[in-house]
Amino acid sequence: MNLILAALLAFGQAGAPRAAPVWTWTLYENEGPVVLANEAPDTPNLRATVECDPRSGVVDLTVYKEDAPAPGAAFARLSSGDVAATSPARFGRRGRLQVTVRTDHPLFAAFVGSGDLTIQTGDRTDRVAIPRAHLAKLRRLADRCAG
Repeated sequence: MNLILAALLAFGQAGAPRAAPVWTWTLYENEGPVVLANEAPDTPNLRATVECDPRSGVVDLTVYKEDAPAPGAAFARLSSGDVAATSPARFGRRGRLQVTVRTDHPLFAAFVGSGDLTIQTGDRTDRVAIPRAHLAKLRRLADRCAG
């Protein structure tokens, strides 16, 4: 009887739908680079990262999108609110797109203030949206990255 009950419980757990991962913004600032990551905790899954070496004056913004179209442009148009800029675009495996922004550029200031950034490359458009509850982490990263 116990064996049948154990088998039924195991079958029920195996067939149960898995919960979707909970995404959050996490700031890593120990040794090495300072990284603000949009991640599903305890998984290797990332949507975006904002990263710098402390006091370097530049940040790398990386967006991960597995189903992204092939690169269509070597430059990206970045915008946050009414502020826009261009940056060389670097593409990697599995839809990775990376751009670099100076911390003293008005675009970065607009991004830090709003938490919203759009990156356009050819036919691809990506949006980095940091909710108000996590903007203090972005401001902390900006302070640590400033040259």
